[in-house]
Amino acid sequence: MTCTTEAVGSDEPADRWGPVREMPPSAKLVAKVLDYNDTLTQSQLAEETLLPPRTVRYALTRLEEEDVVESRFSFSDARKRLYTLNV
Repeated sequence: MTCTTEAVGSDEPADRWGPVREMPPSAKLVAKVLDYNDTLTQSQLAEETLLPPRTVRYALTRLEEEDVVESRFSFSDARKRLYTLNV
């Protein structure tokens, strides 16, 4: 009898969240909130996470550096950027 230790589909979450695992807790929280909400602005992320705007800005910068989050300009207000999770 041969026993295998691989579980079917068990490596998918590790690949999906791999880049986020070594990040600060604030970046993990922002990524998780974006996972539940498709697209949010920085101010909406600050409201949802209850983090200070500066901390959210830092978390988004870290997430963008790792290509976990992408941002684009808002069509309704060009001063705002919309953030979406890539993973």
